[in-house]
Amino acid sequence: MNTSNVTRKELAEAVADRLGYPLSTCGAIVDSFFDAMKASMLSGTSIKLVHFGTFSVRDKNPRKGRNPRTGETITIEKRQIVSFRPSKKLRARIND
Repeated sequence: MNTSNVTRKELAEAVADRLGYPLSTCGAIVDSFFDAMKASMLSGTSIKLVHFGTFSVRDKNPRKGRNPRTGETITIEKRQIVSFRPSKKLRARIND
């Protein structure tokens, strides 16, 4: 796998190598997994993957900001963001 970014194709290839299914089937599996995650987050539900982490949608309040190029003060509007919190096991493995 590429070390900078992992693409859907690379994920499908990894699943195909591990399970021995055709690449087209594994691509459909990866796509359906991401579609399910997307639908869950759009409905406001958190996704908890045991031993990996939790994806959740958070509300961010409006705040004052500044355009760094012009120095003009602007208001950044209220919005929602996707937040990821790694599990303790994942955090420990990354920090080892």
